[in-house]
Formats: sequence, structure tokens, C-alpha cells
Amino acid sequence: MKKIEEIDELIPSIERLKQEAKAGFGDDTLFIEKFITNPRHVEVQILADRHGNVLHLGERDCTVQRRFQKVVEESPCPVMDDEIRQKLCQSAVDIAKHVNYDSAGTVEFLYDQDEKKFYFMEMNTRIQVEHPVTEQRTGVDLIAEMIKSAAGLPLSFTQKDIKFVGHSIECRLNAEDPETSMPSPGQIQYYYRPAGIGVRVDDFIYSGYSVPPFYDSMLAKIIVSAPTREVCIERMLRALSETVIEGIKTNISLHKRILSHPDFKGNNYSTSFITQKLK
Repeated sequence: MKKIEEIDELIPSIERLKQEAKAGFGDDTLFIEKFITNPRHVEVQILADRHGNVLHLGERDCTVQRRFQKVVEESPCPVMDDEIRQKLCQSAVDIAKHVNYDSAGTVEFLYDQDEKKFYFMEMNTRIQVEHPVTEQRTGVDLIAEMIKSAAGLPLSFTQKDIKFVGHSIECRLNAEDPETSMPSPGQIQYYYRPAGIGVRVDDFIYSGYSVPPFYDSMLAKIIVSAPTREVCIERMLRALSETVIEGIKTNISLHKRILSHPDFKGNNYSTSFITQKLK
């Protein structure tokens, strides 16, 4: 992706990007899109079956990210009103119906906070890393429904059966230096996971586990639920403080800085939050 700020940059950038695309993917096709200066990254979880049933399970806000990699996810989007939320979710359902989709999927959008408009970005035809955020708010087991759909069974419920409760936040714990973002493979000497009311941990690591350098650096996901966003943030900060991973570097301290930042708490940020406000 390349941002063009001056018209004189357009043609040279197109030629250079066509060469890069051809070399990397064997196809030099480019897409030119409007650049949103103050965007939120908002995605809608959908479920569909082979019987024509398609429904949504609300939206997730994935705005806090680094190099287009999501870091913190939450639901619902704290800056979106109900009217736009309904339009956004219905758009996701319409897209899935248009392509006769029949599984769990995520339709991703950029939301212009200034103009209060949303723009389609892409659809991920798989389960997402951040799907527990939706599961915690709705009580729906997305994996189970995905398996049922693959087996040709109808969905177990309808849209009106979906109830949204409280707020949920997920933090991705990665094996990386919190300052440089460089990977930090090696042996975990000691691991202690947090617990308590409203705390869920999805992980695979343990004391003595060796983190290889060959794959994605994510080690665990901490998902916290609470009646309000404010309580959810405080509960997540407690969970992060309880988490212990010794022997390698992790991004736990980065998450604490994010959730403690006044602009995160006050919803005054966009996708450039980490680069602009956590320098």
C-alpha cells in the first residue's frame, strides 16, 4: 500500500507499484482507493449456512494496530451510533448473501469518523483471531456454528435471537520486544495466566515451552468482558498485570500503555494511534 499525497507522485508511484506487484504476485493489477485520514477499522462478524440463512453478530473495532496488524480489538465500536451500526451490519449481511456465502466470515470496513461514513475494505472467509470478542458479547460459539454449517446443517438461531451484552476487549500477547517490535523467540521459563470474573484466556503456551522463530509471534489472547467499556478497560489492565511470561520479551507493557492512554480511554484516536501517540 502506498499513500499518494501529491498529484505529481501518482504516475511514478503507479509504475513502481506495478513492478512490485508483478514481481511479488505475478499480477500488476492495482486498486486506487480514497484515503481516509481519520479512520476506524471496524468489522462485522457474520454467520451463514447452505439454506440461505445469513445473520450478523455485531461489529468489532480493530483500530489499534501496528503496520496493519491488529493489536487490540473490542466490541461494540465505541464511536458508532446505532443508526450507522445497523446500516453497517446490514451491509455485511447483504454482501454475504450476494456471494451465497455459507460459513463464518468477517466483512471489514473503514469508518470515517469525521464524515460518519463507512467503506467496504475486504471480506475474510474464515474465523478471525479476534472472534472471542464476539463470542463473549453474544454467547454464541462461532466455531461450533462454523462446523455445523460445513456439515450442511442450518444455523441454530435467527437474527432476533442474538442478544448483545456489555463490552468486550481482546489483547494479543506476542513474543516481541515492546519497543522495537522485533520477534523474541526462545524458551518460556515461567508462565502464569490471569483469571477472575469476566476474564478468558486462549493460549497454547506453558512453562518450558520453546517459542520458534518461524511463525507468527502470537502466544495468547486475553479477552475481558464487563458491563461497560470503562470497567472492561480496568479489568483488562488488572488481567495484564497478573500475567507473567518469563524468559522472553512480550508486548504486555505495550498493552498497558495503550489501555492507560487518555486518548484510548477517551476514544480520540484512529488507526495511526500507536505510531502517533505512543512514540
